[in-house]
Amino acid sequence: MSKREFKLEHEYAYNRSGPVRWVASHLLRYPLFPLALLASAVLNNAAYSYIQIYIGRAFDVITQPDWLPAALLAVAYSTVGSAIGQGITGLMRNYSTSFIALRIERDARDELYASLLGKSQTFHGRQRIGDIMARATNDVRMLNVMFSPGVMLIIDSSMALIVPVFLMGRLDTRLLLVPLLFAMVLAITVYDYNRRLKPVSDAQREQFGTMNAGLTEAVAGIEVVKANAQEQQEWQRFSGDARGYRDYFVQQGAIEARYWPMLAFGLAWAGGLLHALLLWRAGAITMGQVVTFMGLLGALRFPTSISIFTFNLVQQGLASARRILTLINTETELDENPHGVAQPLRGEVTFERVSFGYEGKPVLKDISFHVNPGETIAIVGQTGSGKTTLTHLINRIFDAGLGRVLVDGMDVRDWSLESLRSQISTIEQDIFLFSRSLAENIAFGCAGATPEAVEAAAREAQAHEFIMSFKDGYATEVGERGVTLSGGQRQRIAIARAFLTDPRILILDDSTSAIDSATEDQIQRAMRRISKGRPDAPRTTFIITHRLSQIRWADRILVLRRGELVDQGTHDELMGRSEAYRRIFARYD
Repeated sequence: MSKREFKLEHEYAYNRSGPVRWVASHLLRYPLFPLALLASAVLNNAAYSYIQIYIGRAFDVITQPDWLPAALLAVAYSTVGSAIGQGITGLMRNYSTSFIALRIERDARDELYASLLGKSQTFHGRQRIGDIMARATNDVRMLNVMFSPGVMLIIDSSMALIVPVFLMGRLDTRLLLVPLLFAMVLAITVYDYNRRLKPVSDAQREQFGTMNAGLTEAVAGIEVVKANAQEQQEWQRFSGDARGYRDYFVQQGAIEARYWPMLAFGLAWAGGLLHALLLWRAGAITMGQVVTFMGLLGALRFPTSISIFTFNLVQQGLASARRILTLINTETELDENPHGVAQPLRGEVTFERVSFGYEGKPVLKDISFHVNPGETIAIVGQTGSGKTTLTHLINRIFDAGLGRVLVDGMDVRDWSLESLRSQISTIEQDIFLFSRSLAENIAFGCAGATPEAVEAAAREAQAHEFIMSFKDGYATEVGERGVTLSGGQRQRIAIARAFLTDPRILILDDSTSAIDSATEDQIQRAMRRISKGRPDAPRTTFIITHRLSQIRWADRILVLRRGELVDQGTHDELMGRSEAYRRIFARYD
């Protein structure tokens, strides 16, 4: 079982050992519908084939010198009955296929989304959002198209080949000569066609992901594009990706153009007619059987003509399944540990000789310190010294490579990930807000929060006043990532969110950089007031900042330099003994 940070409570176990097995496991989740599809396809083609048989019988009836209208009427009734049966079974076939296709699309999208929620931050940091979106939307949609109409037409056309050939054999086994030769040629051709189409389909789906990723990045970074007058360059980049996507369609068309079974079918039809007429002339079969045979042989036109279309859909569907499965099967570094420790935090944090690196590059080296519940710890250091990475080890965004990070005396890896993270709140400089109302953004980490609680948190974060300046107040919808708000407003909304969740450990990563000093002082006083108001459950706070006011009121300061903890202590202590701290302080000053 691969590691994951999140799993659904009742998650269906699919076979993920390969794209075909994965798709089949989705299909077998609803076993009655594939059986209904197969049965209805057999009956549908049998009904169509019997129409040809009844037409042949009608010829035999009218070629008799003493034929009776009643006999011809009985054949006509039988033909109408077969046509009605064909319509009903066709409806059953289409319904079964649509049900399967829609369920597989839904289940695959749910599975992929749950998998993405369970991936670590390291995984997401390596991905291109546009490519993930292409897999979650277009590739998942291709699974639907693969089944409806792809697989449905393959099953239907297979029955349209098997059932008529079987009935030809019942007419006269000698009539099987031409159809069987044609079926062999068709099978070899389809195999070769799929062999050559597979790499093109795979490359086509990958190129679509690349094109979509480039488009997403350009739109998301449109402000940077315009600020640097790079519109022409981005257009050229996208046009190049689009041309690459088009070129794969051209390659696909070249493969399809060399697909010649329709020519072979024309020759087989002519050969079959000649063979049937020779048998009729020899008195081996009747004229009605010749007509029946030609009607059944004509039914082979459908599987021949549709095969080029259906197998292309299946190849694209399997290519999409392969891309989705690659994302799902990508290993992540952390596990949710659902049976781990789940209890209220006190806020004690200990680092025991902790080292950590990104992809082999060391970031933190042999870090050790202890924080008591309720302490406020400022972390200072030059850019790239590992300040943010250190805090990410506390809530297990990353896991320590060496050493241990303890919360309340227990290794963070022994905690239930959900319990641990639900009691730790992080506010970073780059605030992410959802395209929802301001109230929903504040209450994001606290489901069921009352409007009164949301407003109280906003007031403490000094956000109430600017929220009420909007026409719709707390119901105001913000744009994607909160772009309709200023940087300071976004930070205050994030701080209000943290106040509402009432975490035992609060991490502030340069979270007031866009807020003026007066507002920041009010927020800091609110933080201290809330902590002092709960002597039985004080909040431990980690602050990464360049604001001197925040550094000074911290209980202790950690000084990082090139990933190493070079000193720790109060402001006065460090000013007296730490040259590294004095340099940092002078730079901030």
